[in-house]
Amino acid sequence: MPMRAFESGAFAAAPLDIANVDTDQIIPARYLKRPRDERYPDYLFHDVRRNDAGELRPDFILNRPPWDAAEALVADRNFGCGSSREAAVYALLDSGFRAVIAPSFGDIFYSNSIKNGFLPIRLPADVCAGLRRALAESQGGRIAIDLDAQAVTGPEGDVHGFEISAFHKQCLQEGLDDIGFTLAQQAKIEAAEARRAADLPWLKAADGF
Repeated sequence: MPMRAFESGAFAAAPLDIANVDTDQIIPARYLKRPRDERYPDYLFHDVRRNDAGELRPDFILNRPPWDAAEALVADRNFGCGSSREAAVYALLDSGFRAVIAPSFGDIFYSNSIKNGFLPIRLPADVCAGLRRALAESQGGRIAIDLDAQAVTGPEGDVHGFEISAFHKQCLQEGLDDIGFTLAQQAKIEAAEARRAADLPWLKAADGF
């Protein structure tokens, strides 16, 4: 599936007051062999949001309006920890989420997010707690995310800057995964190969080309 560029905007957001949300909570391991199809949203937080009978738990935040239509999460520390599981990002994306804000992330989850056009934003723990509180009180608040300016605006108008590497920012803005980024350099690669052939013709002969 082609990577979608991240588009800045105002997102319906949900507060997730759970620390150390691991990738098995995001998508249980038994679903990893399933194809990525229209059923993928059903796997997101499956064992957290459903009881043993498969019924939705009314106490889980994403099962209740207005948060059942959220496009962004504001979570607690160490979101996406645990095993390497790119499917965790797929489940979030296919459920309509475009970003998650948290004090910290599992390293592999953070990398997988960037490579799939999903924006993980690190903000201080007290800021995240304040955003979650404001979202809970506003009952349907929105959070504006401006990737160009690297800024988050909370439902009460408070603005918070965030850090992201220039490379990751470019990939998200242009919708480039690793393969896409490499293909975008094709002209430079071909020019470098041409210079190499002109400067070192004996290498071409040695390679049998």
